[in-house]
Order: sequence, then structure tokens, then C-alpha cells
Amino acid sequence: MSRSQLSPALLATELALPLPVSRDGGEVSTSEGCSPTARVADVRAFRKIFKAAVTPYQALPVQGPLVASDSPSINGDQITHHLTPALPVLEPEGSSKKDLDERILKVIYDYKERLVERTKHHLGYPYNLDFDFSALEGLQRFSINNLGDPFIESNYGVHSREFEIGVLQWFARLWEIDQDEYWGYITNCGTEGNLHGILVGRENLPDGILYASHETHYSVFKAARMYRMDSVKLDTLATGEMDYDHFRAKLAANSARPAIVNVNCGTTVKGAVDDLDRVLDILRETGYSEDRFYIHVDGALFGMMMPFIKKAPRVSFRKPIGSVSVSGHKFIGAPVPCGVVITRQKYVAALSNDVEYLNSRDATIMGSRNGHAPIYMWFTLTRKGYEGMRKDVERCLRNALVLKSMLEQAGVKVMLNELSSTVVFERPREEAFVRKWQLACEGDVAHVVVMPNVHMAILEEFVADLITSRTRHFFTAAMKVASDARAAHSDDSDEE
Repeated sequence: MSRSQLSPALLATELALPLPVSRDGGEVSTSEGCSPTARVADVRAFRKIFKAAVTPYQALPVQGPLVASDSPSINGDQITHHLTPALPVLEPEGSSKKDLDERILKVIYDYKERLVERTKHHLGYPYNLDFDFSALEGLQRFSINNLGDPFIESNYGVHSREFEIGVLQWFARLWEIDQDEYWGYITNCGTEGNLHGILVGRENLPDGILYASHETHYSVFKAARMYRMDSVKLDTLATGEMDYDHFRAKLAANSARPAIVNVNCGTTVKGAVDDLDRVLDILRETGYSEDRFYIHVDGALFGMMMPFIKKAPRVSFRKPIGSVSVSGHKFIGAPVPCGVVITRQKYVAALSNDVEYLNSRDATIMGSRNGHAPIYMWFTLTRKGYEGMRKDVERCLRNALVLKSMLEQAGVKVMLNELSSTVVFERPREEAFVRKWQLACEGDVAHVVVMPNVHMAILEEFVADLITSRTRHFFTAAMKVASDARAAHSDDSDEE
């Protein structure tokens, strides 16, 4: 059987995977018949191992110090700010049109070359860079704007609503909600989807408390601040999913008020998936009827992947959830940030208003909305279909397992959550390496998100580069010990 024929489960069987971690954080005996794809490394002692201070290059929130609290090298700084230089606007005065055009083209050419190089070494953020929209290039000359409600045309006629509704229908089928029961729109990014989902929850349950784990994407707690909502930051298990006992205790303590719950379908750093069914069970067990809770599912990346994984928990509107959001530029891939949010028609009425100026309805976060994004998404989904997306998911999971095994063989501490293509490992100690591969780091860990554009050759280059970086770091550290010892005993007669 060729490697390409191996399913993720079969491939996992062939790899030497570590002892799995159960949902409650305890070790599971290998005799219990745990699925190979469910095996993840126990990282409870992970943060005690790696103690070297590193200045991160990242756009992620850091929770806790970068180094152990007893380290003398702590200086209080957690993020190194790499300031962006300006590219001045070229002034046409004093230049001929030909000279100015040549200068502009030179700037654009140099920028394009930099993009090509940066795209080759991109592993830390969940963006699918494998796309070709050359067939759509002629559309760039149009200002396509889907302002207002996607289902109600505005007087502005240069729009792509028909593409947008087609994409929404595709996701409605994926998440199992009838055409006459859903409402949604294509957002500018995953954050806007979270902002909208939580706003819908707040408008329907004005006195509700927002519950989300501390490994939730930062946009969720940003929404709580923007909407002046009371929020509870839940503890997490070693895997990164919410601590269900803590969730239960907090619900019981606030039982007089409704609950607005953010359920993660792939956390930012570890790719952990909160157990939606367990969340629903706890809500019922603590006395919350369906009219007293609202669930938003943040599926930025894995909300697109899980429906194509056999035996994975279902994200479905057949369950009493309120909204789901995903990013379009992540797993699908697009040249502009975009996303999708879908909620129930009955819920969105709480924040809908007719706007005469638009001749449409206002129910979105933004007014003007990128009309090119729906076309990009429609184009990719039409070309690939459900089966093409399934194949992409299977390849990502398979390659993530291979990368995990490669890092283990190289002596790197690593973990891979169930249902995830996010490979978490020891934070590299060389800042130049982190920046070269554009790694997302938090505390003492970094991760690689295996996307459809990440092929085996890229993973081989990355691991080889990581081994070289680690060797260089440890060699330098060892030689420094020798140098310090030589300096300390420089008067000894037997030196040299």
C-alpha cells in the first residue's frame, strides 16, 4: 500500500505515537483501545522543560511568562514589537510619466519577490496559500460591494449577492440547517464572525454571561469588552479544550442569569476542540433550558474540516446552537481575509433594521462588505466540491501525523490533538528561525498548522532547518560553558 493510500488512522498505527491523553487530562492505557488518531502527547510537564527566554514574533496573545518564574532572565517583556517601516508614497512632481511608472513597477516587483519568498516559508498561521484565481483577474476593475443584507438587494447594483447566497447555501447544507431557517453573510474575517455571533447572543439574551475558555481566540473576549458583557474565562485541560468541571461550577454559581457560551472548534494554539455535546449536557444538567442559553461555535479553521472527518463530533444546527463562524481565507484559501457566519433566522431579527439609504436591511457588523470575497469562495468550492474538500482534510491530517513523528525522531517535544492538523512543539530558541518560518508562538511553545499547501517537501526542509538551528544553539551554549570555565580558571597552570 502506498503512503498516499493510507488513511490518517492507518498512518497513525504505523507511527510511534505517545501515550494518549483523555478528555479529563488523565493518561489512557494503550490497552483501552483508544483510536490512534486520538493519541496526543501529554504536555502537562511540557512547560517545565523549556526555560530559555525567547523574543517572539507573533500576533497571538501571550498568557503567562515566556520563561520559568524562577529564571533570572525575566525582564517583564513578553512580546517583541517589530516596528513596520513606511513605504513613502512616490511624488510625481519632477518625474516624467515614464520614470514614475518605472519607479512604481520596481517597487511592486520587489514587493512581489518578497511575497514569493515569504510564502515559501510560512507554517505558523492557518492560511491555505494554495490557490489560483487568475481566471478572476478581470473582476478587479469593478468596485463590487455587497452592502447591507445579502438577501435583500440594495440600490447599488455592482454586487455579488448571488455568489454570496450560493456560498451560504453550501455552508447551510454542511451544518445541516434548512434554507428557510438560517440567515448569514460573508464576513471580512473570522473575528467579525465571532463578533456577530456573540452580538446575536447578547441581543437575544441581554442579561447573559459569556463563557469561554482561556485558550479561546482573543476576539471572543474582545467582543465581551466591546459589548460591555460580563464574561467568565474558563480553565482548560492539558489538551487545550475547556475544563468541563469548571464550566459546570461557574454555571451553577450564576444560575440566575442566561448563558452565552463560546464553543471552540479548534483553539488558536493547540487546535483543541471543545466537546459540544458535553457542553449541552452540562447546560441541561445545571437547569438551563434552551431559551436560557445561546451557543456560538468558533470554527475558524476546524469548522471547515470536522464535517469531513469520519466519527468526528458533528457541528450541526440540528443541535440547539445559535451560530457558527469560519474563516474563508484559512482552509478554503483566498487572497483577501474573509469568512462566513450563519445563525438562525429567528435570532437575527433582534438586531435587524431597515435602512432607507441602502434600500436594504442592516443586520451585519460592517456596512460596506467586500463583494470579491464571495466570488473567491464560490470559485474554490465549485471547483473542489465536498469531495475535494474531504481529500484536502485527509491530506492535512496525514501530513500533520508525519510531521509529529519526524519531530519526535529528532528529539523535539511535540503534541498533536485529536482531529487537529496543528502540531505543537517546543518553542525554537533562535529568533531568526521563528521569523524565517513565521511561527506563531505562545509562552514556551510554537506550532505548525498543516494546511493544504503544506506538502512533504516543505515539512522536510522545515525539520532539517529546525535540527540545524537547535544544534547551533546547543553548540553555542556548550562552548560558552567552556569559555566561562576557562576565564574563571585562567590562572591555573594546567590550562590550555
